Amino acid sequence: MPLETRALRFCSSLRLCFCPASCPPQGFTKLKFPFCRMLAALVFTLLCIQSAHGQPCPYGFEYNRNLGQCSDVNECSWPQPCQGEMLCVNRIGGYQCLSSDYYDRPYRRVSPAQPEPSYPDPSDRIPDTFARTPPRAVEPSYPIVNNPALCTLGYALAADGTCNDIDECETNSHHCNPTQVCINTAGGYTCSCTEGYWLIAGQCQDIDECRYGYCQQLCANVAGSYSCSCNPGFLLNPDGRTCQDVDECEEQPCSHGCFNTYGSFMCNCDEGYELASDGTTCIDLDECSFSEFLCQFRCVNTPGSFSCICPPGYYLYEDSRSCEDVNECDTGNNTCTTEQVCFNFQGGYTCLNPLQCQPPYLAVSDNQCMCSAENPACRDLAFTILYRHMDLSSGRSVPADIFQMQATTRYPGAFYIFQIKSGNSGREFYMRVSTQESVNGRWNESMRAGQSE
Repeated sequence: MPLETRALRFCSSLRLCFCPASCPPQGFTKLKFPFCRMLAALVFTLLCIQSAHGQPCPYGFEYNRNLGQCSDVNECSWPQPCQGEMLCVNRIGGYQCLSSDYYDRPYRRVSPAQPEPSYPDPSDRIPDTFARTPPRAVEPSYPIVNNPALCTLGYALAADGTCNDIDECETNSHHCNPTQVCINTAGGYTCSCTEGYWLIAGQCQDIDECRYGYCQQLCANVAGSYSCSCNPGFLLNPDGRTCQDVDECEEQPCSHGCFNTYGSFMCNCDEGYELASDGTTCIDLDECSFSEFLCQFRCVNTPGSFSCICPPGYYLYEDSRSCEDVNECDTGNNTCTTEQVCFNFQGGYTCLNPLQCQPPYLAVSDNQCMCSAENPACRDLAFTILYRHMDLSSGRSVPADIFQMQATTRYPGAFYIFQIKSGNSGREFYMRVSTQESVNGRWNESMRAGQSE
């Protein structure tokens, strides 16, 4: 009974016998043939159950328990191992997909010339029969590759018989998606992503580099890359990531002084100036507006400072704020004649004419007139008249005593009257008794003249 031997798929290399298409053979009944099929299916199922103690094998091999070693896997037996019309050719540890027209070429086998049939010579007395010729070879019904030395997957046979790598990226025979980049390798290719992208679920997606702190200050993510920038007051370094401080003071942005800071700058002004609202220019400071007591008389503002001035007849003191009287009588800067007496007062001077005593008074000195007691006309008059000139300084505290007068009693029963004769219409001045005492039988009385509030 002719039987057909087939290798089991995905199982061991054990072979089973199946009936060919002409089964059942003679002598087998219809009842026995289904039983044969059931037996074969049962054996097939048992052989396909893989042991839980399988041995690890490299890619393209599987462990054969019968042989106790790793055997090649026939990938061509898998469902559609090659795409399209490609034909699968199994290799040791792999497989190769070839174009369908590779086997569709007509079979042209080059065989050596067949020997001409030999005929016996009639002169020879040999039976009249032909010599037996060698049997003629029968052409096979399956395609035969002319060059049995096929190259491994990813290589093509060259004219010199060597195997050259196929650049799938150049021939556009790769299967990378549009977002990927094809990189040719020895015997194959790799689908990768360009810089700035990473592969997620078979697609190249942009990497947000800004999330990883690539920039020191500001970062802007762009497709496939990123861009770093700096805050105002900083400059991007040549490395394109870090920033360095800019010394703005080199460009002299301030009208007076400049102080560089990290990422910025500060302007300062000279004494007597203040910084304007723009932060760079300086404007004059009006010191005179701060206080009315800055100068004794008058304050004059100047650029960046101030000055004090005094009225005529005064000069500015060493403190540059107070005013002192100019004594024109001492300096000689007056217009008095030789007969006149120069009298200085605060802020000026006056020229006094020589003392002229009114009769019955007689001049006894340059400032005193006396009326003699022997003169009857002097009986009801003051004994002496003394002329005193004095100046009053302004700005003094009041009330205050200005001068003191003292009189001595020469006659028993005499009394004295002190009073302000003129010049006190506003009652700015007053007089008061200071002391009264008896000395050697004479009464002394002191009077003080003062300035009221």
